[in-house]
Amino acid sequence: MKKLVSILSVLVTVLPLFVFAQIPNPTLPEELLSKPWPAQWIAVAGEPAKDFGVYHFRKNIELTAKPASFLVHVSGDNRYRLYVNGQQVCFGPARSDVFHWNFETVDLAPFLHQGNNTLAAVVWNYGETMPVAQMSLRTGFIMQGNGQAERMVDTGPGWKGIRSKAYAPINTNLHTYFVVGPGENLDAAAYDWGWETEAYDDSKWPAASTISPGLVGGLFEPWYEGWHLQARSIPAMELAPQRLVSVRRATGIPAPKGFPQKAAAFTIPAHTKATLILDQGVETTAFPVLTMSAGQGASISVRYAESLFVDEGKGVAETKNKGNRDKVDGKVFIGYEDRIVSDGGEARTFMPLWWRTYRYIELAVETKDQPLTINDLYGLYTSYPFKMQATFEAKRPELDKILEVGWRTARLCAQETYVDCPYYEQLQYVGDTRIQALVSLFNSGDDRLMRNAINQIRYSHGLSGITQSRYPSHLPQYIPPFSMWWIGMVNDYWKYRGDEAFIKEQLPVARSIISFFESKQQENGSMGRVPYWTFTDWAEAPGWKAGMAPKAAGGGNSAVLDLQLLLAYQAAMPLERAVGLPAFAQQYEQKTKELKQTV
Repeated sequence: MKKLVSILSVLVTVLPLFVFAQIPNPTLPEELLSKPWPAQWIAVAGEPAKDFGVYHFRKNIELTAKPASFLVHVSGDNRYRLYVNGQQVCFGPARSDVFHWNFETVDLAPFLHQGNNTLAAVVWNYGETMPVAQMSLRTGFIMQGNGQAERMVDTGPGWKGIRSKAYAPINTNLHTYFVVGPGENLDAAAYDWGWETEAYDDSKWPAASTISPGLVGGLFEPWYEGWHLQARSIPAMELAPQRLVSVRRATGIPAPKGFPQKAAAFTIPAHTKATLILDQGVETTAFPVLTMSAGQGASISVRYAESLFVDEGKGVAETKNKGNRDKVDGKVFIGYEDRIVSDGGEARTFMPLWWRTYRYIELAVETKDQPLTINDLYGLYTSYPFKMQATFEAKRPELDKILEVGWRTARLCAQETYVDCPYYEQLQYVGDTRIQALVSLFNSGDDRLMRNAINQIRYSHGLSGITQSRYPSHLPQYIPPFSMWWIGMVNDYWKYRGDEAFIKEQLPVARSIISFFESKQQENGSMGRVPYWTFTDWAEAPGWKAGMAPKAAGGGNSAVLDLQLLLAYQAAMPLERAVGLPAFAQQYEQKTKELKQTV
């Protein structure tokens, strides 16, 4: 137990360093901005480029003294987690697309010391099971030293790498649109425990293979088909230890005393099946951290759910009623999961590669010939680091509670991008994001995630002149009204933040969007048939279908769509007058008058 307490105290101490090690919007040396980087993207030799896989990379460096500063630029595809001397330093890259691939700038100095130091990274590719929000070129990792003193860390043949044989994906069918990526199946006996530490012997690891040099986006390099890099513009995500609140159901063993409110080890005897349903009390987004000992061959399942479902005696596909989410009696647990098979080692800690969303966790264990000890299970809460700056006083407790719940929900739906829902999709839809951005701006004053969202939707501009409905996304989806709402987002930003240069950058796409809809207008200004999914809202009134408003027979006219175009004109006009081309403002004003008369 003393060892476990020590591990947790070290983790709590390191977390602030982890957050502040990352430097958003860094200033790069001219050499890294004007030509290919000396560092190369690397991979594990002989491994497939795009299949599911988890890879470990290492490099040892020798320092004559502890540096005051040691800046590096780092990225990976799909994602990476970076360690220095066994301590986690950062994870990324912040989600975007291949032509705007983020890298993190990190100061490694707090984690380095005189003598030998070990840099290590786990890099993973979800392959065909990747989240819809995840975009990818191929598996790869890159680290670039900022200056000559840091160039010893540059990725290339001097790094070593292997593929972990311990991981396999788990695809859970929840019989709904569930696209956040797979769970993980970890065979602890096949895992290279301690691979990220200085003491690990990597003498048998092969040298990494090189792919291509790093290249900042906008530069041209003949026949370059790699990632176009840009500096991460948002801060590191918050990470904070979070204890579960209670055991709501226990079968096979008694409810452990003191657990999960605090670390309290308990043992499942040999040849036993035991299940605990644990309650966080509220929904959260967190990395669950499970530490266990002994129990060789034991199977551990960790499942996650927002709520249990009312047991109506139906199959999983037909079980839809959640009822009162506070209750667990008379209910069944349906959720996605991670699985671990124990190797019998001491204080083995499992933390999934990606965070999970849950209020409830089901911990199910089946032991073999040895008892298994659960040392602890808790969460590392993660979200965008918004801080509440606004105040609200109504002298009515129920309104204070609504604000508390609303702000917690807003936090859960703000990660490296805004997300529509953290459990099922984790996608940045324009229709949701415009509202979320205003909520976070009003309450925190932090506009960085809002700027990031506006830019990312602009990156999706393409088909017929409109933007995609959600982005980043490797499955394109077009909801034309959402393009008009994006213009509204730009107007929101202009009203509350100004920034002429930023607004000017958006205007060409805003004009293209309006041009798309004007091409559908008839003589009276009303639009005829608008292609793709003309979603407005999940209304169930007569004539509505899949969120699309009724359309006139023959011409396909829709007052609902025309009114949204009217709003787009009204959002774009002041932008053109203030920082754009007045002629467009005049044109939009005339179009507005005509459309008002028609509607």
